[in-house]
Amino acid sequence: MTNNLIMRATDLNRHYQQGDVTLSVLSGVNVSIEQGEKIAIVGVSGSGKTTLLNLLGGLDDADTGEVTLAGKSWRDLGASQRAAWRNQHVGFVYQFHHLLGEFSALENVAMPLLIGKCSVSEARQRAMKLLERVGLGDRLHHQPAELSGGERQRVAVARALVTEPSVVLMDEPTGNLDPHTAGAILDLLIELNQSLSISFILVTHDPAIAAQMDRTLTLIDGQLVGEDQAIV
Repeated sequence: MTNNLIMRATDLNRHYQQGDVTLSVLSGVNVSIEQGEKIAIVGVSGSGKTTLLNLLGGLDDADTGEVTLAGKSWRDLGASQRAAWRNQHVGFVYQFHHLLGEFSALENVAMPLLIGKCSVSEARQRAMKLLERVGLGDRLHHQPAELSGGERQRVAVARALVTEPSVVLMDEPTGNLDPHTAGAILDLLIELNQSLSISFILVTHDPAIAAQMDRTLTLIDGQLVGEDQAIV
């Protein structure tokens, strides 16, 4: 590891109101992530794992507490600043690929770069190189409906990584795939993590996947349980 802190969550609390009942989802969550580190977050369904990912990625706000990413706090950024910072520093991979069906694999992957004001020619070139890297060089112009489940998830991984973000947040990225394809996607993610030094935070129910991360943290009763120190 580089001993370079890329993200820190401090005393995060998140509650939801259901009628007259206040439901506490996260209670005093603290975690720090180093550049290039791979962290698994595990816990039973409904324990708040997805809520935590949304707070870390600036998609939602905690009731109290703070998340800093690459030296900036989400709470200090306005809506447009937040969107730009997220585009530059955060990639997302979900259980379902969420690709845009009317666009090709190449267009889907290039889109975050275009949103970030990259030129069309550079965006297409970078997207093409990354798709070739994930083994889809011959599927550039295929739309999602023309791709297998594993190929669609590879496109989603390429889209998340194409901006070379500081951190990629993943919510059950292999949960919708058969074991063989899931293993291939996980191997690809680990290879890209090592070669690009991008931090990964991965929510999973699979202990075999969690075991391949640098650290595993467990959400229990709204709190993260586990060693909150980067592996060096």
